[in-house]
Amino acid sequence: MKVGYLQFKPELGKPKRNLEKVNDLISKEDFDLLVLPELANSGYLFGEREELRHVSENPDTGKFCSMLKRISKEKDAYIVSGFCESVKEDNKEIYFNSSILIYPNGEFRVYRKTHLFYDESSFFEPGNTGFWVYEIFNKKFGFVKIGMMICYDWIYPEAARSLALRGADIICHPSNLVMPYCQTAMFTRALENRVYTITANRVGKDINGEKSLEFTGESVILNPKGEYLARGSKDKEEITFIKINPELSRDKHINEKNDIFAERRDHFYKVRDKRS
Repeated sequence: MKVGYLQFKPELGKPKRNLEKVNDLISKEDFDLLVLPELANSGYLFGEREELRHVSENPDTGKFCSMLKRISKEKDAYIVSGFCESVKEDNKEIYFNSSILIYPNGEFRVYRKTHLFYDESSFFEPGNTGFWVYEIFNKKFGFVKIGMMICYDWIYPEAARSLALRGADIICHPSNLVMPYCQTAMFTRALENRVYTITANRVGKDINGEKSLEFTGESVILNPKGEYLARGSKDKEEITFIKINPELSRDKHINEKNDIFAERRDHFYKVRDKRS
């Protein structure tokens, strides 16, 4: 199964240019599953909530998501991408930092970021979808289960564990990482859950007035043993693919005697005020 990530620099507040860039970068590639960064259609460093009105979209009709649906259909492939989502609720517009999984037949599933980072809560609503797993189909391996989390979700072990317990073979992780920890820490998330992880980070800098953020690149793909199969550069746009066997994620043995999921002892993990 051919999977990969697109590492690129979205332009802040310029969804049309980002759409055109992504189209140019991926339209000539062949793949089974491709992961794009967080907020790939909009850029990241917003200054005012009003800015989101001009860059957000509904996944049913939005231009960015529609472009990804077209490419997915043409290639008979699956695409996961972060995007700035707008939702009408009680006659007002609200926004989510979301990720979309697109199927070749035009269907899609949306995950909304559970754990908002730093100033994100000034612009986005906390995600309300929870962590779910979705089946995609691969000609060689049959049905493969995909989970999604976004950027800062990684720091909560429960996020990846929830997806793994629901049977995820691959965790897709669109990101806009600015701290130096995640690319190294994903070793642990892959190993402790015995799953593949694909972290698609962005590069470059967002500048908005006096605010600026530099992103750390180094997108990574890890296997269920925690081995790095691919690691991007710190500052270059690139697209990387590798071939994986998703069936390896279904073996939770860390050695011949220990199955790390079968041996979980849930009742000891609950926080109690006193011994019982």
